[in-house]
Amino acid sequence: MLESDPQDLVALQNIAMAFLNLGRFDQVISFCDKVLELNEFDEYALKNKILATEKLGKHDVVIDIANKLLSKNPLNPWVLNSKGLAYNELGKHIDAISYYDMALAIEPANVTALLNKANTLAFLGKYTDAVSYYDLVQQQEKQTKTAMAKSNAYQKIGKEDEAFLAAQGLLVSDIEKYVAEARAKKMKIFDYYCMVEYESLEKREQVHQQKLDSRFR
Repeated sequence: MLESDPQDLVALQNIAMAFLNLGRFDQVISFCDKVLELNEFDEYALKNKILATEKLGKHDVVIDIANKLLSKNPLNPWVLNSKGLAYNELGKHIDAISYYDMALAIEPANVTALLNKANTLAFLGKYTDAVSYYDLVQQQEKQTKTAMAKSNAYQKIGKEDEAFLAAQGLLVSDIEKYVAEARAKKMKIFDYYCMVEYESLEKREQVHQQKLDSRFR
């Protein structure tokens, strides 16, 4: 396609994406630049160039590209997240958080921004705040990695019971409930959790058996 028309935008975009998938990031940038010569604000090319530039560790360049995109659309959460990640890589963590906050102001349930902010807060030693953001991520997506990250944050502030429950994938509201109930019964959290799980399993089995019995009546 490019032999017949070196300025074919579809071909340029597709070959840039193909090189991105192959991990040939210099070629990605080269073909994105060809697109940008035709339209300096082509969003698809600028985003692919950000992805390639991130992989090459050129975080200052990522910020420059992000600024170009934001000059046209300052309310783009994907670009704000990318800019925040670049600042993180440059060690400017407070600046990074400010861009995650901008993304969250636009999309409060943006999982990428929530997770990026949680990880940055944990890196800065603000573990209590990190727990809250990991919890918000889990409310959107049940992820084992997020549960373990939240568990690690609890461990850092010396809350072993909460850390155990977080590792099971529980949300903060349930964790607080379990801890309060276990203390009221003067039980270890592990024993109480196992008891509740066993009782829940028994109830599910009873319901299942009742449904089976009703079929044969």
